[in-house]
Amino acid sequence: MYQSSYQLPVVVKNLLIINILFFIGQQTFPNYLEYYLGLHSFYSEGFNIYQIITYAFLHGDLTHLFFNMFPVWMFGRVLENTWGSKRFLNYYLLTAIGAGIVQLLVGDYYLTIGASGAVFGLLAAFGMLFPNTQLYLLFPPIPIKAKYFVIGYSIIELIAGVQAIEGDNIAHFAHLGGAIIGFFIIKYWQKNRNHFY
Repeated sequence: MYQSSYQLPVVVKNLLIINILFFIGQQTFPNYLEYYLGLHSFYSEGFNIYQIITYAFLHGDLTHLFFNMFPVWMFGRVLENTWGSKRFLNYYLLTAIGAGIVQLLVGDYYLTIGASGAVFGLLAAFGMLFPNTQLYLLFPPIPIKAKYFVIGYSIIELIAGVQAIEGDNIAHFAHLGGAIIGFFIIKYWQKNRNHFY
């Protein structure tokens, strides 16, 4: 069944709704949801295995929420319309989980929250499936092909993660983890076309 690109596909729409509801919950119960659902380090007494997925539905503030949900809307609807809802949901959740695991193994933050790992998975997918699509950036205001944008952004994240600047509370390795896991998922799907999911 054809779906207009202007309509929100079902998974993207529900991801936006769920993230907004979780954010409202965070404002209603300050620190409570972060403690139980945010991703703690292995060495923390607050760590639970389910946090490798629940952390991806929490956000630090309205700006954090917006800058994660905007690419979910922008790139997610294209990918869901291309793949279908089931494959898109599987991909989104797997990249979120993969990003969380990478963060646990490499990162050193006490608490990680946010959908950024899954968002970087979406960016990687878009760059691989639509490499020559022109993206128009705000800063600087120039067009750039999707493949170069994804590669450049990933390099910036790697440098920022390795430098470990004091006071930087961004989980750069979770971002990279989402992109790397996404890359390998797509490569696997491309080699195993008979196994759609």
